[in-house]
Amino acid sequence: MVDFITDKNNENKAHNGMDNLIPFDQRTKEEARELGKKGGKASAKARKRKKNLKQCLKVLKDVEPTDLEKERIAQATGLNTEDIDSTEMIMAVSLYNQIRKGNVKAFETYQKTIYGNDSKLQKEELKIKKEELKIKKELHDLEMEKYRNSIQSEKYTGIPVLSIAPIYAEVLFDIHKHDHTEYVFDGGRGSLKSSFISLAIVDLLMNYDDVNALVLRQVGNTIRGSVYNQLCWAIDLLGLTDQFEFTVSPTEITRKKTGQKIFFRGADDPNKAKSIKPPKGYIGIVWFEELDQFHGEDAVRKVEQSAIRGGDLAWIFKSFNPPKSALNWANKYIKIPKEKRYVHHSTYLTTPKEWLGKTWIEEAEYLKEVNPIAYENEYLGVANGTGGNVFDNVTIREITDKEIKVFDRIYNGVDWGWYPDPFHFTRCYFNASQRKLYIFAERRVNKVSNKDNAEAILRDFKIGDQIVTCDSAEPKSIQDFRVNGVSARGAEKGADSVNYSMKWLASLSEIIIDNVRAPETAKEFINYEYERDKEGNVISGYPDKNNHAIDAVRYATEQIWKKRGK
Repeated sequence: MVDFITDKNNENKAHNGMDNLIPFDQRTKEEARELGKKGGKASAKARKRKKNLKQCLKVLKDVEPTDLEKERIAQATGLNTEDIDSTEMIMAVSLYNQIRKGNVKAFETYQKTIYGNDSKLQKEELKIKKEELKIKKELHDLEMEKYRNSIQSEKYTGIPVLSIAPIYAEVLFDIHKHDHTEYVFDGGRGSLKSSFISLAIVDLLMNYDDVNALVLRQVGNTIRGSVYNQLCWAIDLLGLTDQFEFTVSPTEITRKKTGQKIFFRGADDPNKAKSIKPPKGYIGIVWFEELDQFHGEDAVRKVEQSAIRGGDLAWIFKSFNPPKSALNWANKYIKIPKEKRYVHHSTYLTTPKEWLGKTWIEEAEYLKEVNPIAYENEYLGVANGTGGNVFDNVTIREITDKEIKVFDRIYNGVDWGWYPDPFHFTRCYFNASQRKLYIFAERRVNKVSNKDNAEAILRDFKIGDQIVTCDSAEPKSIQDFRVNGVSARGAEKGADSVNYSMKWLASLSEIIIDNVRAPETAKEFINYEYERDKEGNVISGYPDKNNHAIDAVRYATEQIWKKRGK
């Protein structure tokens, strides 16, 4: 019975595929011979596969490395591309890079290849090296973890100091202090105005999570090839590309973490700017690129009013290369100072030379030699064109109390008006030796009686018994002034007095106007142009409009210019 059970168990093992567990010496000769044949065949196949692999490796070993492979190896190692002439060299560099990363197996391969396995000293060296590589790998892992954490936290540290030209350091500080609201950048080619503004916009977005930006050009189809690419460049320079999403339809840049957006629009379709509603926060940054191409100050102001809403902080950037004509509205615009406006002028001469390159600078210097006028406009940002403006000698600046204190003779003038023409009173001083006229006070009102104007002049300007020269076309108004205590007299005028007085004013070395004390006077002198014919050509006549302050100044200084030769 026992033998039967044992036989049955053996039979079951065979049926279950377990017969291969029977020891070789317990098998029959026929079974051993059959198994030997099978093992020989398997061994032969393995040897054949190994042989084929060796042959493939030998063939690959002799393959010349490509130029791209040579270039990459050269950049990684500092070797010359001529020295990288074999696949073995590429394999050696790969092995070397793995060792530098702390791969112990790679180092073992290196040891075996160089020294073999026989040296006790090499084995000891290998042990020490393993420990060193282990420590190095641990340090590398810690550094990588630290790097990954910094990326995840999106910690932003600001614009690197070496990323902006030194001339912009002060204005960047001003932007962060928010000392001004409007920042106007004018200058010539190569002055890096747009580069700085794009960096400043990204910098502000990273520091104020509820602020969005709107970037405008006059023509919408110029956006992608200019300001959009400029903002992409700035984001990349700051190492923030992974933190933003870029789309071209619509043309927008979005900060992933906060949802803040940089919108791009053309002013040729005003409704596009009005319809912008950020998903979060408000538009607190606006950039008008190529300001001179917009359709005037009023058009720009309307965009500002419709775009900037809902927040306490706002930054308005405006940039342009001054057109040749001083009559261009943008050139006039920056001549009138404003309390919350920061005007910044720059040229390629304020840019580090290595940023522009030798060829770029040579082109600029060549133009300077062959066409100095064009050079002055294009590279230095000077509006040097011959336009139709009457007064090219106007300087707008503060005239200090200290300066006024030494003015030994003040000239006062009045141009009468009611409505819509205004009443205009002016005060000025003439420095005869330097041929400079200083205009430092004004009163400009509508629908105010002569009596009230006389009292205000005496009270506000403390003129005492100083003479006030008035437009002689209104003798009754002059009499009203006299009755109310003003030493008024009528201007003599006379034949050709307008032409002569205007030429005298235009010939002065400088007309200095304080736009805070005399804002309307400053506007008139800057904007006053010669008359033009139907074709737009400048003619010699002086238009009798928008010149109330100018007429008051002419009357005030009549005692000077009436003396021929002055």
